Amino acid sequence: MTTWAGRTAAEIAAAVREKRVTPREVVAEHLARIERLDGRVGAFRAVRAEAALAEADEVAARGDVAGLPLAGVPVAVKDNLAVRGESRRVGSAATPDTPAARDHVTVARLRAAGAVVVGLTNVPELCVFGTTDGVLGIARNPWDLSRSAGGSSGGSAAAVAAGMVPIALGNDGMGSLRIPAANCGLVTIKPGRGVVPTGDGDSTWFGMSENGPLATTVEDARLMFSVLAGIEPGTDADAGAGAGAGAGALRVAVSLRSPLVGVTIGRPYAAAARDAAGLLMRAGHQVRRADPPYPMSLATTSLAHWTAGTAADARPLDPRLLTRRTRVHARLGRPFLHTVSSGASRERLLRRLEPFFAEHDVLLTPALARRSPKAGPWHERGWLSNVLANTNYSPLTPPWNLTGWPAMSVPCGTLPSGAPCAVQLVGRPGTESRLLDLAGQLEERNPWRRTAPMD
Repeated sequence: MTTWAGRTAAEIAAAVREKRVTPREVVAEHLARIERLDGRVGAFRAVRAEAALAEADEVAARGDVAGLPLAGVPVAVKDNLAVRGESRRVGSAATPDTPAARDHVTVARLRAAGAVVVGLTNVPELCVFGTTDGVLGIARNPWDLSRSAGGSSGGSAAAVAAGMVPIALGNDGMGSLRIPAANCGLVTIKPGRGVVPTGDGDSTWFGMSENGPLATTVEDARLMFSVLAGIEPGTDADAGAGAGAGAGALRVAVSLRSPLVGVTIGRPYAAAARDAAGLLMRAGHQVRRADPPYPMSLATTSLAHWTAGTAADARPLDPRLLTRRTRVHARLGRPFLHTVSSGASRERLLRRLEPFFAEHDVLLTPALARRSPKAGPWHERGWLSNVLANTNYSPLTPPWNLTGWPAMSVPCGTLPSGAPCAVQLVGRPGTESRLLDLAGQLEERNPWRRTAPMD
């Protein structure tokens, strides 16, 4: 008997198109895996078992199955994106438990491509923090259940890493795709600004947050990205990439420096970046050590945008129903709302970093500074302990939300515990395809184990 849980999205879709398996069979097997494993992992806030099976039958009945890039593929959706008929809780007791009238545009695109939504995944309240925990659940890293899956797309990442779904949808406002992907051994890409739609009424943290895929292979990440971006799979989306685009040698800068003063990079993550640099050098790329000119003010700029985004999201909610760390975060952000919305500090950062990317095609860095904090009720702890924990382990992702440039997390090596390690790739606007190509070269030369050994 063929087992479909643990297969890639590309493999599942091909089998459904060729009628070697039905969407119902695929979805039922993944639902059974969710039921068996999620009590330990905590990936899902809500599982749509009956609805997902009905939707799988609808996919099978479609007349265009042969042309569906995600035919019958089970997908999980982060619980800050609307799924028709389901409530959107964003990890909070302060949000209404009211079913959404229609799908978010990214969910609609996945469904149009043949994907089946099996559930909504846990997030920290209002998607603020880099650990996924709150009144609605705690998401753990399937590779090390004592550790947080990361945040804020932690539930989505945990679901994929545990093989409960082959792909999942998340978003990234200060690293919220790349952080949990790095923790859980997944491939993700935070697209550049405007490449994947955000949707009317979305919280984008003043244009910093982008929707994107979580997957176990570069092929699946590319496939899901193409659906989300409305690009025909297999076409080149690298328009305007500039010098060094395509299959030729790229100028790769390797930086092991933290963008934030006083935060150091742990030895395993620095070693992963060095290893990836060696792989790319042997692949024919021009690789050299070079640090972006991060400004001393980056920490205060990041904190202002981070807190102001939360202040904007919290305004319509009853503060009495928010956790203390969220209330403090929002209160601190209110004075920054006007200055952050002007975009002036982001423009200054762009002007400072653009010359560096005129000299280099891609920046390679560690994805994290150290492994994620212990899993637990961080939402019951003080604001400062949360901020320090987040900053000390994930200082490398926020600059690329502030600039709006594409950035990826790619598995590379392992931590002493045996959990995955990862690197980050960053490029100029319009180079998503280039970054995916480079990630594919890393995967080819240094394959990783795709899902955690949970059975």
